[in-house]
Amino acid sequence: MRQDVFELINGNQDLKMYIRLQPFWYRALMRNPHQLDKMETEAAYFFKKSIPHRVTKFSDGVQMTSMLLHMFEAMNTQS
Repeated sequence: MRQDVFELINGNQDLKMYIRLQPFWYRALMRNPHQLDKMETEAAYFFKKSIPHRVTKFSDGVQMTSMLLHMFEAMNTQS
């Protein structure tokens, strides 16, 4: 594996864990180090750190907060 690719993977805990969980990337990156971008994208989806996952997580948080707010308002109107 090229030294620059190895250092990049070692510097990023998510990539390091992903390459340990998906060992076929060792061979793929040794043959074609330009696939590093593809591996980074797949690792982001694997660890649910991609933009769609972050938007969904934020949306779920807003929904939960809204539901709790409505519940507290309903409790206050009953008292």
